[in-house]
Amino acid sequence: MKLKEEYAFWSYDPDSIQLSKFGDDQLIALTMRYLDLPEIKMLFSIYSQKKIKEAWRNLLVPEGEYLYTLNRFFAWYYFKVKKPDQYLKALQTRHLNKILGK
Repeated sequence: MKLKEEYAFWSYDPDSIQLSKFGDDQLIALTMRYLDLPEIKMLFSIYSQKKIKEAWRNLLVPEGEYLYTLNRFFAWYYFKVKKPDQYLKALQTRHLNKILGK
């Protein structure tokens, strides 16, 4: 499995990894985070764009500066966001407000 080869599960015992234990959103986020364009493109033949965007927004965008360049690329390339910087900032602010109960 490509995700395993790229050490996406670095914090797990390699013998204990079973894809059935991971939800679709987690697999989408791990693929977007650790794999290359051909594998990410494959996601779009398996899942709807809406499902992929939802997983990306919920699991990768909240990581803020750590994944900023990657998220900026995803926003522009895959989701056709016209102003990715503003879009990401708005999503991150919304996420923080949700956590803080605002």
